[in-house]
Amino acid sequence: MHLTPTRSRIRLRAAAVAAALGALLLAPLPAAQQAEAAATLTNAGFESDATGTATPAGWSTYSAAGQNAASFTEAGGRSGGYRLSHWSASAYKVETYQYLSGLANGTYTLSAWVRSGGGQNAAYLALRNCGSAEQRTDLPVTSSGWIRIVTSVTVTGGACTVSINSDAKAGNWLNVDDLTFTSGSTGLAVRGVDVSSLKKSEDLGGTYRTSAGTTGDPVAILKNAGANYGRLKVWVNPADGYNNKARVLATAQRIKAQGMKLLVDFHYSDIWADPGAQSKPAAWQGHSYAQLRTDVYNHTYDVLNALKAQGTTADMVQIGNEINTGMLWPEGSTSNWPQLAGLLNSGISAAKAVSSNTQIALHLANGGDNALYRTWFDNATAQGVSYDVIAFSFYGYWHGALSSLQANLDDISARYGKKVMVAETAYPFRLDSEDGHENIIDLSSELVSGYPAGAAGQSAWLRDVMNVVEAVPNGRGLGVFYWEPTWTAVTGNGWDPTDSSSGNGWENQALFDYDSKLLPAATWLAHR
Repeated sequence: MHLTPTRSRIRLRAAAVAAALGALLLAPLPAAQQAEAAATLTNAGFESDATGTATPAGWSTYSAAGQNAASFTEAGGRSGGYRLSHWSASAYKVETYQYLSGLANGTYTLSAWVRSGGGQNAAYLALRNCGSAEQRTDLPVTSSGWIRIVTSVTVTGGACTVSINSDAKAGNWLNVDDLTFTSGSTGLAVRGVDVSSLKKSEDLGGTYRTSAGTTGDPVAILKNAGANYGRLKVWVNPADGYNNKARVLATAQRIKAQGMKLLVDFHYSDIWADPGAQSKPAAWQGHSYAQLRTDVYNHTYDVLNALKAQGTTADMVQIGNEINTGMLWPEGSTSNWPQLAGLLNSGISAAKAVSSNTQIALHLANGGDNALYRTWFDNATAQGVSYDVIAFSFYGYWHGALSSLQANLDDISARYGKKVMVAETAYPFRLDSEDGHENIIDLSSELVSGYPAGAAGQSAWLRDVMNVVEAVPNGRGLGVFYWEPTWTAVTGNGWDPTDSSSGNGWENQALFDYDSKLLPAATWLAHR
């Protein structure tokens, strides 16, 4: 992520705001309403009935208020001719469900393709009455492209109910199609937070509180919310003395002390590196390409070996940050792939020399751009670059629809046989600025449709990005990092390390509000 104070460079993509997501849930289904049991899903694509069928073959419909007609089949399936829809011209609560029995005990995963216009109090898939805790996955707001979501559960009594639920306002709608119920489990191994700005914030007086208002260590607060990974960027010799080796070592100790894992994000610069800026550190200016390869190796080894020496070995390392266009320009530009590959391999070799178990991630921005990722990683493969993880930045107000992210994650993970993760995402919980510096996102017209700037919208965004990554096939969806949740408005902790008065355009996307209290979105860090 790169911050710039100019509005023209940061407003790249926007969409209209829609109604807020809610959190009210439907009551469990009474046993007397359960359908005739089957051992496998019947009519999982809703193709057995014509348009308008309120209760599709193999399924049952339940509404305490007698609103069964809000559930029906209609033309326009993701595949085949039909889909299930929930809709009514008046407010409604309805459930479409199928009861399965004769199951072998074990873990199962429900997968479904969904769309929703958003605005419901609740819209979700559930696995209930399975002998273990009910599991749910909320539908994302996606009125155009279909999105696949998954839900997993442990079956202990040989039976389980597959349930599609709406608690909706008048005119709210959802579509569901092509469900599967198969053996296997889901979940995210990485539920991370980038706390690179934290040390400077605290040194300048920043404080952090739990949702109940108790002041505490923000690393511990985020860990207790569910975070299991910390991410720290490394600059070579930044003007303000932060995000350098010494400060990274100090914060790494705090991360590891909480039992969290550590991702180290090398920028190979003295300042922000991103697709539009990959400037060499001042100390490396004028160096030949051969010397730059040595610089990359030595710097990477030095930082990682120091981390190892203090007992905080990096679990994952990014060799470069958002390197769509390469790094260490001009020598490492993508216009000269053999040289870029040489620089990448220098960093990778150094990381593996320190710890062979450290995972290597290569990180691009524009997470919805499949052509970019194919071109980039085809070149990396052709040049013999060895890595473990493909990392994506995905900010919906810049990088497109969630359906585009999913399509890219699915394709890239399969094409290269690698784990994938979202290394950066975030969303506003309000639009106004606390410090007087213009926020990067500060107009409703810039927001993602269906995700308002509020606690609910921020929560829904993080939830849905995590759900999309969880659904990557073959267990290749590794996880998600929330970018800079602790970058609150603290005087002097601005975006420009050379200018203490530069201000922060990000405080409205942190996970701590303007009273320094933890926001509800942080609870999604406990995602299964």
